[in-house]
Parts: sequence; structure tokens; C-alpha cells
Amino acid sequence: MTWLVTGGAGYIGAHVVRAFRADGIDVVVIDDLSSGKAEFVPDGVPFVQANLLDGGAVRRALEGVSGVVHLAGFKYAGVSVDRPLHTYTQNVTGMVSLLEAMADKDIRNIVFSSSAGVYGTPKDEVVTEQTPPDPQSPYGESKLVGEWLLRDQARAVDLHHTSLRYFNVVGSGDPAVYDASPYNLFPIVCDLLSQGKIPQIYGTDHPTPDGTSVKDYVHVADLARAHVAAARALDASKTLEPVYNLGSGTGTSVREIMDAARRVTGIDFTPAEGPRRPGDPSRVVASGDLATRDLGWQNTHTVDQMFATAWEAWPNKP
Repeated sequence: MTWLVTGGAGYIGAHVVRAFRADGIDVVVIDDLSSGKAEFVPDGVPFVQANLLDGGAVRRALEGVSGVVHLAGFKYAGVSVDRPLHTYTQNVTGMVSLLEAMADKDIRNIVFSSSAGVYGTPKDEVVTEQTPPDPQSPYGESKLVGEWLLRDQARAVDLHHTSLRYFNVVGSGDPAVYDASPYNLFPIVCDLLSQGKIPQIYGTDHPTPDGTSVKDYVHVADLARAHVAAARALDASKTLEPVYNLGSGTGTSVREIMDAARRVTGIDFTPAEGPRRPGDPSRVVASGDLATRDLGWQNTHTVDQMFATAWEAWPNKP
């Protein structure tokens, strides 16, 4: 049993690779290193440096593989508004290229890294898999199209698939792997604190208990284990739902994260406060009940543990 992890040199992908190996599953990585880091790929893991648009490279990477975890793609929702064609090329055309190569190699199992971005700004208090998709960026739309491609390809060939929709992925399961995204809250806070600067809260007038926005945060190690569970289920020919949300059902506020950062780092700071950013929802939280039922998935880390592992792995902390 060997699985290909596309985007396996990225922050999330590298954790998925480690989770598969810890579970005794061999892996191969393909990544073009546009945002991933070669040093995130563990020693001994076969690594193909290529973009999924390179069909020949994808077919070579698929040799001897029984399934695929597909994480590779352009992931910046805000930037996707300014670069829609690039986003669709990487995320939609790239998926087509991958599925064509899988069909040629008669590989029938795939776990897709989708996104809570398919929901846009949902009105539901707690998002479930029945919440209607309403993507509000080319990134979210491209992820939804990816799910449609899997659905339609499964009608045409014997393809077994599931898509995991998740929200804010945080923390680290290995001090050698960290989130370097300039758009994610945890690395922004780590970066500012490491420079002796003060993080800022945008919006303190939300209709939430402490006035700051509440979102779902999932520890990356928990997320990685969900991919392993889905892969094992597909490999055992178990029927899975087409999509699963990976969420806490409760969420964490921005102020709670700032409080955790203060406790974990020992840096005494009071966050600056500014107005809401346009379009920033007050609350986006998802239920993970279906994933718990079928994949045995749980979000096992507290907010302090999440931030502590992110801070431990942060490369520039004082």
C-alpha cells in the first residue's frame, strides 16, 4: 500500500506524509515547491518536483501507487480574486490532469483536500455537510469544482473518493514543519511577537461573547490523521460520504487566541484593536459529527496546545 501525496512538501502535506508513515503506509510526494519546502519532505520519501499540469511527471509519480491524497493547489482566497485564471489553472486544470493520469494508471482511490471556502459566509449557526455551498472567491469556487470533477469522474469510471472540507489549520506536529503563510492568523501572531511587535484584533463589535470573530481552528496533526483514516477506508472498499467537514462545533475567538499566545509565549502584551475588515464573518463554525462517525476523527488539541506547537516550530522566535 503506497499513496501519492500531491503538495506533500507544503505545511499540511508534510504533516499528512508524516501521518501516513507513522501508520505504516509508504508515500510518494509530488510538489512544484511554489509554496512548499523541500526540507519538509522526510528523508527516504521519494520526491518528484513537478507541477500537476505536467502529465508525464504525474504518471511517473503514480507508478506503484494505490491511492492519492490531493492537496496541491493555489490556496490564497484573497489573492485568487486578483488572479482568477491562475487559481483555476492550478486547482481545476491541475485536478483534471491528475484524474486523467489516475485513469491511465487504473488508480481508483483519492482523498481530496477541499475547503470550508466552498461555504462562503454561511448563515447557519453551525455548518454541516447539508449547508448549501456559496463560494465567494475563485479559490472557493475552484475547490467546489474539484468536488464536482470527482463526482462526475466517479460516474464515468470506478473511482472511490471523498473530500475533506476544513477551516483554519494551525499548529505543528513536528517542530521541523511550520506554517509560513502571510495570511493566516497563527503565523502572523508568531511573526509579530518574534519581532517585538503587537498583534492586532480587527473588529471587537461582533455579536459574540467577547466581541471578536469566532472561527474553527483545527490542529494540523489531527487533520493529517483524518486523511489517513479516509485513505484506509477507501483502500478497504468502504463507502464514504462524498464530503466531510472537519470542525470543532464550537470555535475559538480571536481574543481567546491572543490570550493563549500570551500564556504560551510568556510575552505580556495587549493586542491593538481596529475596525472590522470588510466581509469578515462574525462566526464560522462547522460540525465534525459525520467525520467522527465514519473516520473516528476528533480535534484533540486545546487552543493553548495549538498555539504552543505553532510557537515551538516557529523558526524566528526569540
